Amino acid sequence: MDFTLKINQCIEVLQNGGLILYPTDTVWGIGCDATNERAVIKVLDLKGIESKGLICLVSNDAMLERYVEKVPDLAYDILDLATKPTTIVYDTSKGLAPNLLARDNSVAIRVASDKFCKYLIGKFKKPIVATTANISGSRTPRNFKEIDKAILTGVDYVVNLEPEIQNAVPSSIIKLGMDGLVKVIRE
Repeated sequence: MDFTLKINQCIEVLQNGGLILYPTDTVWGIGCDATNERAVIKVLDLKGIESKGLICLVSNDAMLERYVEKVPDLAYDILDLATKPTTIVYDTSKGLAPNLLARDNSVAIRVASDKFCKYLIGKFKKPIVATTANISGSRTPRNFKEIDKAILTGVDYVVNLEPEIQNAVPSSIIKLGMDGLVKVIRE
């Protein structure tokens, strides 16, 4: 199955509020339309968690600016200097599903760095959830073979594509406050 067909099948599932299992720029992820509250509920139910804030991916800086109230200048410096995929937690967002946000209304967003995710999100024209493909409390799968059967059967579409990075690790997470506070949550 070719790349474009996979992208189109993902978009069809996402537009209908469904869930995809896909290789992100870090680890395998469960994805949905990050603006669709019902789709986010499906992700939370599948993982067995209550909303505590989920990471979502955007395709570029322009999309980031459409979904974050105010992107601090420091965010661009961090993204330019990062040597691995880096998720930034912003104080306020706009246009995203409310149940995607953390309890303090902050939002975790990463600008995708791999070809598949950039192309998918760019064509979908909206952010996509990128939460790890595991049940709450279990280990993050490092590769496709480690993904729990409940996750595999709980999504609407599995992207049959090798990730660009094999045995990848989750992204770094940095919280940037509008007050200038910088906090490293995960290296």
